[in-house]
Amino acid sequence: MLRPVRHVGKGCEDCEAGTPRVGLLRCLTCGHVGCCDSSPGQHAHAHAEASAHPLAQSCASGARWAWCYPDGLYLVPAAPAPR
Repeated sequence: MLRPVRHVGKGCEDCEAGTPRVGLLRCLTCGHVGCCDSSPGQHAHAHAEASAHPLAQSCASGARWAWCYPDGLYLVPAAPAPR
């Protein structure tokens, strides 16, 4: 079950302080925040594999995309239907 989650921290929950990171992803199942696959730790991916939580959304301001780890799919919201 997916639920709305909000990240209130300052970075990856698993990285050591001062570790460089490229981007953050928030798990859409539990809210865990991890660094992306372009970051040294790749903690979002590790969380997805360890927890079997398949979807993570970008934490970047204004970003609306998500990633499905099992299928390797980039997900974007559908455009609103015309009225």
